[in-house]
Amino acid sequence: MNQLQAMRVFTRVVELSSFNLAARQLGMSAAAVTRSVGMLEAHLNMRLLNRTTRSLSLTETGREYLDGCRTIIEKLDEIESNLVQVTRDPRGTLRIAASATSVAAGLGVLLSAYRDGHPRVRFDVTTFDTHVDMVEGGYDVCFCDDRRLVNATFVSRMLTSVRDVVVASPEYLARHGTPNDPAELNEHSLLTVSNGTARSWEFSDVDGSYRVYTGNALASTGSMMVRIAALNHMGITQLPHPLVADDLARGALVPLLERYEVNGGARCISMLYPSRNHLSTKVRSFIDYVVDHYRAPERAAA
Repeated sequence: MNQLQAMRVFTRVVELSSFNLAARQLGMSAAAVTRSVGMLEAHLNMRLLNRTTRSLSLTETGREYLDGCRTIIEKLDEIESNLVQVTRDPRGTLRIAASATSVAAGLGVLLSAYRDGHPRVRFDVTTFDTHVDMVEGGYDVCFCDDRRLVNATFVSRMLTSVRDVVVASPEYLARHGTPNDPAELNEHSLLTVSNGTARSWEFSDVDGSYRVYTGNALASTGSMMVRIAALNHMGITQLPHPLVADDLARGALVPLLERYEVNGGARCISMLYPSRNHLSTKVRSFIDYVVDHYRAPERAAA
């Protein structure tokens, strides 16, 4: 027995004071309506209706049960109506994890543009530099440029790409000289973003590849810390281009070793989410918006 359906049938029978009229409105046979009420009474082991050939009346128990049925049905109808509205109008909190690179590459602009069309959605954004646990953090979506996070556990969509650049301040170079090849970096103060394990920078050109071990002056889990240190003439660093684009444009930092490819070339910024199935309306809406945003042909590597 579908108890909720039986409650709806019982309620309609009482409201119309007729099994036949209730059957007509509900699109059921009179026999099916009678059977439904009978099964409900059997389930409860109590009589809800007094029946005669000419009239129906509620028992005392029936009156009490009718009040409960109406409360439950009204609440359920309200919930279903709200859910239908939510599917048309995304709302609620969207939890996002975002690498510092993706933030610098324009994530804030994207979020603002999305919210212009969906003002009932709010964002809870966690930024990271070295690692994030999507599952433990309970994130709906992650924007990252770390190849280690892109695996079979998550759905991954490549959005754009960024390249790493080696930079230093003009003041630092004036004091310590400008390196002309990767080997000369060993004579300089090097600043690196690190998660605590050994880190190296890799360079390549037509003559081969080169590896330089870094962090002899500063290792930090935060890219902003490393950038500020470079701006204050502490040493040479390597950072994703979007993080230092403004500094390069105003001459606060200058690029080095530009003829070399750094760390295997451009890295992808990807959007990750846990599953294609059972996505909420707000998450599905946001994912579709992001994909369309980055699909524009004029978007190229930073």
